[in-house]
Amino acid sequence: MDPAAASVPAEPDGPPPGAGPGTPAVPDSPLADAVLARLTEVYAPAADPERAEGAAAYMKHIAPFLGIPTPERRALARTVLAGTGRPDERDCTAIALRCWQLPEREYQYFAADYLRRYVSSCSSGFLPVLRHLVTTVPWWDTIDTLAAHVAGPLVTADPALARAMDRWIDDDDLWAARTALLHQLRYKEATDTDRLFGYCLRRADHPDFFIRKAIGWALREYAKTDPAAVRDFVDGARTRLSPLSVREALKNL
Repeated sequence: MDPAAASVPAEPDGPPPGAGPGTPAVPDSPLADAVLARLTEVYAPAADPERAEGAAAYMKHIAPFLGIPTPERRALARTVLAGTGRPDERDCTAIALRCWQLPEREYQYFAADYLRRYVSSCSSGFLPVLRHLVTTVPWWDTIDTLAAHVAGPLVTADPALARAMDRWIDDDDLWAARTALLHQLRYKEATDTDRLFGYCLRRADHPDFFIRKAIGWALREYAKTDPAAVRDFVDGARTRLSPLSVREALKNL
């Protein structure tokens, strides 16, 4: 066996007791107990039903909302986390999965921001948890944070995980594919251009707006580092890429 391959966690074969299909088990975590107790205690009273209705409509009713504006929500999150200390991977897993079990979207925003802050506490073994978060109640608002700020750093820390992204790009789940497309968004000079351009071509004919938009976004972001390479790629692939992808890729060129 390739030693590098051994560090790539397998997709879960089946559910743990009491969980849905493919759902990772929530580990015991005193830190998660404390954080979730504070979180629900602080967020719930800040709810604004009128604002919640508008937020849910804007997000196509993917989930109910509490209706807490982003600046206030993040200020409340700082209150929740005051003095809690640095988590380990078990804590991150428990907090993320438990937030994903709560119905209101702001709890999932809290978890995504928490993982962004503490992704360095997580190993390649976190990948099945990330997969669950990406494919459960998925929409661009959580996916884009998880792709660029969780998946990306995980692959940087363990390059063998790039092979998992190679699987995700071909996934029938469009949000897994979008995560693969966007995981290098912050890589700049460290971007694996063969993967970036290859992924764009592999999903160029995807009919969904969110994949076509992600292709253009990934190319536009890399164009800030190497505009000539992106222009050359788009010129050569223009007949395969959707007009949306081309327009987004060349927006700043």
